[in-house]
Amino acid sequence: MHNTTSSIPCKKGRSTWIGPSSSLMDICGHEDISPPATPPNINFHAPSSSTMHTSRTPTPLHRPHVGSRPEHPLQLGGTFFSDTQLEHIHQLKTSFQQMDPQQKHGFFRELIGCCNKSQLTYLNSLIVPRLKVDILKELPIEISLHVLSFIDDPKTLARAACVSTFWNSLLQDEATWKSLCTKHQYQRRNSSICGGELLAPPTQRLNFSYRQHFKRKYNIAATWAHGGRVKVVDDVFLGDILITSLQFDDKYIVVGCDNHRIEVFDTQTARRIRTLEGHEGGVWALQFKGGDKNDPDRLLVSGGCDRDVRVWDLDTGERRHVLQGHTSTVRCIKMKDKRTVVTGSRDCTIRIWDIERGALVHVLLGHQHSVRCLDLHGNTVVSGSYDSTARIWSVETGRCLHVLSGHQSQIYAIAFDGQKVATGSLDYKIKVWSAETGQCLATLQGHTSLVGQLQLSGTTLISGGSDGCLRVWSMTTYECLQQISAHDNSVTCLQFDDRRMLSCGNDGKTRLWDLKSGRLIRNFSAPGKTVWKLQFSDTKAVVLKQLERPVRHTVMEVHDFDAADDDDDDDDVDSSNGDTDLYSSRSTTSPLPSVASSSSNTMMMDTD
Repeated sequence: MHNTTSSIPCKKGRSTWIGPSSSLMDICGHEDISPPATPPNINFHAPSSSTMHTSRTPTPLHRPHVGSRPEHPLQLGGTFFSDTQLEHIHQLKTSFQQMDPQQKHGFFRELIGCCNKSQLTYLNSLIVPRLKVDILKELPIEISLHVLSFIDDPKTLARAACVSTFWNSLLQDEATWKSLCTKHQYQRRNSSICGGELLAPPTQRLNFSYRQHFKRKYNIAATWAHGGRVKVVDDVFLGDILITSLQFDDKYIVVGCDNHRIEVFDTQTARRIRTLEGHEGGVWALQFKGGDKNDPDRLLVSGGCDRDVRVWDLDTGERRHVLQGHTSTVRCIKMKDKRTVVTGSRDCTIRIWDIERGALVHVLLGHQHSVRCLDLHGNTVVSGSYDSTARIWSVETGRCLHVLSGHQSQIYAIAFDGQKVATGSLDYKIKVWSAETGQCLATLQGHTSLVGQLQLSGTTLISGGSDGCLRVWSMTTYECLQQISAHDNSVTCLQFDDRRMLSCGNDGKTRLWDLKSGRLIRNFSAPGKTVWKLQFSDTKAVVLKQLERPVRHTVMEVHDFDAADDDDDDDDVDSSNGDTDLYSSRSTTSPLPSVASSSSNTMMMDTD
């Protein structure tokens, strides 16, 4: 078999060997061009009025030893050419480079006129890709990232990552995803988007990814809207049991009942871990603290119809203390921390306890009727009573700072953020008070029945009443922003965060609402006879409702919106697939701490 390599002179005194894999650029690159040759004698028929000049036929290039061996076909760009043809191609390119722009246009017209449709199609396939411009690739990296920062839709970013390897690498940049987290208000836990990496521990800063954080938050939001996995517990609360209180975190779900028992469940599996027994009457209030990384031990405080306050080690089930002193049902409990607890009772008193020592610290006297509800912020506690007044107290001294008078009937709900106090009453009104001066700032009217549910967060107050309505109020202007006909009967529970609101009622329905628009997103759970309690965190929700079929009993539903276990291996955006898993309904994130749902918002009757 003959060797198909040959030499073609490129510069004086030098030659280039062309192999089977050589390309046109190997022969015709600028660095290999011979001294300018005279263009060949080509007569262009250009539409221009100018005349194309004809030159002499170029002198053949010197090729050493060309006569000493026969020509062999050479491969160029997948096509075989003889030595002579390759030399002509080289001369043609050299001549083309010496033409002025108008001559080049004329040359193209002549060349295209000689092509059939198949050749023109092939020519087009070569030209079109060269005309495409990647605008992001042409710009400096900093400007490209700035352009991407204006994209608000995460699906657009996911599709953009599939355009090219370069775009995919751009979208790995943390600044883009950090900006998107800020726009969608996907703050990091225990830190702000702007400064979170400075506040987090060094190892956390090293491992944290805003891209993964955004993915997890986005997927959780999508699962909230469409429904997550649900675990149902239907074999614990049998019979005509009344649920009085609920609280959960990422490890435990704690439920208080009127049958003297406290049930403790595993949050992840929904399996019952233990039952805390000791109360001799219904448990009407409970709250626990702890469970943080720096404070892993959890302490639970409960109170009920037996007038006792009990302190439990929630992790072991051990009873730490029995605090006695109240002379009637303990109706509400608030924990400042794992040392200081405030309890309110039907005996008209409020007591402050040191649960570390198991000792009474203060007895707060002043209310003339049952203390129905409590809220606590820092060293200040507020109380609402059936005597139609609310009071503001110092936890440290036990002194009454202000008496809030103005309601015409019993107070059933209270909310406190440290600056303002909101009270809901049987007189159908909500009053807003200054915690500093005790002055009434506004009276909010609109409900047509008892206001038994209040939650205050930032500049938003949401109320729920026995008229079945939810009302959203501005705490800046005191205007009603939204009125939602949510239920056919009393609203028994409500909770909201910065995106959504859950409500349940005596009509047995649990509904999910968009907070900003007031739009019903979906019926959150299948209806029952009544819904006792609900509470949610970022990734989970717990609903306790009563069913009548096949027999009357209460079920607990644990809704999970976090598919972390399924998503560990799918974190990267794959540029080879246009539909990434970034926007599936699966999600990964760590549960956020939940807000305790106190029994002070329950409208059920209790007896000694």
